[in-house]
Amino acid sequence: MSRNADVAGLAGLIRAEAGPEPVRLGLILGSGLGHIAEAVDGVRIPYERLAGFPHAGVSGHVPVLAIGTLEGQRVAVFGGRAHYYESGRPDAMRLPLEVLKALGAEALIATNAAGSLRPEMPPGSIMCLSDHINFSGLNPLIGEPTEARFVPMTDAHDEGLRAGLRAAADAESVEMADGVYAWYSGPSFETPAEIRAIRSLGADAVGMSTVPEVILARFLGLRAAALSAITNMGAGLSDEAISHAHTKAMAPIGAEKLETVLRRFLRDWR
Repeated sequence: MSRNADVAGLAGLIRAEAGPEPVRLGLILGSGLGHIAEAVDGVRIPYERLAGFPHAGVSGHVPVLAIGTLEGQRVAVFGGRAHYYESGRPDAMRLPLEVLKALGAEALIATNAAGSLRPEMPPGSIMCLSDHINFSGLNPLIGEPTEARFVPMTDAHDEGLRAGLRAAADAESVEMADGVYAWYSGPSFETPAEIRAIRSLGADAVGMSTVPEVILARFLGLRAAALSAITNMGAGLSDEAISHAHTKAMAPIGAEKLETVLRRFLRDWR
């Protein structure tokens, strides 16, 4: 079966359960944010029923696709994501995003848990990505046979979406920073020397996801934006012990702020 047939088949399966109304926005949930999928008024389809979808093998992620209404918008919420470090495939989220596009979406918002490189942006803060640095050097479009692989990334993080997210944060009196996110492949955390290097390149936060999804979104013609929940300071910038358990423990603090901003954004998005 061809890739296009796979995408069409999955989109048909989802429409059969969720109804034919097009989705307007896709939302990818990061560590500690999976509960937002439960707020969607609609259907929840486990990834295991969607052939080719990731199994979200990282604790803190919920492998379910929720399709329905959230704050008046028709959305597709991915309760978990696949990371490069799980399979060695930077394009691990390509099929889910192709299905999102087939369902009619025009935009994608990705969320993540990230480490801060700025003292004034401590754990519990949130950040809207103004741009990103592909510090890993990997790319989800490696191997794409068509010339569509040459995707311009000047406007990778859509200014219109970002303006809407900033307006939502202001309306809800939620402090939200803007900054550059650096993608590090993981799964080991960064060394203090790597954090110093990333800071010198202009990064404000670092994490192990999101960048390949933004690249894929632009490849597919989706507008993209992303938000980070800050869970720790980068290695060498504080005395805290960095671990995945620490990330999961801290994520809910920023997640509450992210959910507030996302809900207001959806209510106001026209």
